[in-house]
This record gives sequence, C-alpha cells and structure tokens, in this order.
Amino acid sequence: MTARSLSLIAILFAAGTGATGCSDSTTGPNGAVYKPNIPTTWASAVTNSYFPLVPGTTFQYQGQTDEGLETITVEVLTTTRVVNGVTATVVRDRVYLAGNLIEDTFDWYAQDVAGNVWYLGEDSKEILNGQVLNTEGSWEWGKDGALPGIIMWSDPAAHIGEEYRQEFAEGEAEDFGKVVATGQTVDVPHGNLTNCVKTEDWNSLESGGREFKFYCPGIGMALEVKIEGGDRVELISRTP
Repeated sequence: MTARSLSLIAILFAAGTGATGCSDSTTGPNGAVYKPNIPTTWASAVTNSYFPLVPGTTFQYQGQTDEGLETITVEVLTTTRVVNGVTATVVRDRVYLAGNLIEDTFDWYAQDVAGNVWYLGEDSKEILNGQVLNTEGSWEWGKDGALPGIIMWSDPAAHIGEEYRQEFAEGEAEDFGKVVATGQTVDVPHGNLTNCVKTEDWNSLESGGREFKFYCPGIGMALEVKIEGGDRVELISRTP
C-alpha cells in the first residue's frame, strides 16, 4: 500500500532490527547507498500486532478529497506470491473516487522471524473509465535493482525518530517512514482505538504530500491524516 522530500539518506536496517541475514545494496540518486540487512529466515505468516494480515479480512476506509468521496477497500487474500524466493502475503487495495475505480493494487508483504514486516513489492494499476492508464509505482524485489523495505517494526517504540525506507525501486518507488510516537489514541468510525503507533510517511520523489498514519493493535492502519490540509482517511469497518 503506497505512501504519499527529504534528501536521500543511506539507511542500514541492520541497526536494531533484530533481523540478521544477507546484505544487498544499490545506489540511488546523489550516490546515496541503500543497504538493507535482508533476513534469510522468514515467518510463515504476518502476525505483527500493528500490521496483522489475516487472510480473508477486509477493511473499508473513506475520506473526503477535493475531487470527491474516496473509498478504499483492502482485502488480505488467501493466495500467496513468491517474491525473490520468499512467500509473501498478498493484499489487494482498490481505490474508488465517487464510486469509480481509479486504482487497483496488489501488495506483497512478509514478516521476518524477529517480527519486522517487510514490503516486497506491488503491482499497481491506475484506471480511468475502466481502462488501465499506467502501472507507475509497480516494483518487485529482485527485479531491476529493487530492494524491500520495512513497513512495520517488531518494536516501533525502539525506532522513534528513525527514518527508514519502506521500498526502493530507483525513480519508481521511494517511500520513507518514521515512527513519531507510540501510545496514541484515535477515534474513527470503526471505534475508539488505543495504544496506536503514529508514523510520518512521505514519497521522496514528490514534493509535499506528507501524512501521518496510525496503526492500532490487532487491526493495522486505522487513520491517515494529510499534514498539509488535514484531510483524513478513516477506517470504517473490518470484517470478519
């Protein structure tokens, strides 16, 4: 699920992740080297409390934009996908504007044995009047130098203030995140949720567009707030 600019910073995931494994690297703009410590052993499911992916679960989100009402349906599929040798959980993310499908994305996630959730890639399509306009933002670990990133730490409180890459495909997918706070409370149509993690997310390929996201125990993302303008995308429901 993509985030919406700082200079590119070399980040080494080995520090404090609790994940050990092979190190791969690539050089991005300005010569900044991204060298994540990619695990060699993975869990069989994504069970991180702040980013649980239970197959068969569906989330509904809504938010008012300048263009109209945006509705987002997120489904954790029962199918999996092998990405660079790792079995990933597949999440389908469909975005509707005023009832019309405008984006259809399949995201791939996996959890290492230390409990960190990694983002391994996505197949994204922008749609207009039922026709695919482009596949911008699509990427896959192991192809064209793309590398995975962290989407949720096993212990977010241990990483407050750290900037980290959530994905890396040079010039195509370069989202960053930072844990801002823990122990947050949010009030959304789905309910009053406590002990949530607050992150700041941004796309280094775009100016502006920064947002806060709130991830709550046993649920995952419950609220997204644009830093500029304050537009909100709220969790409406989760089934089952």
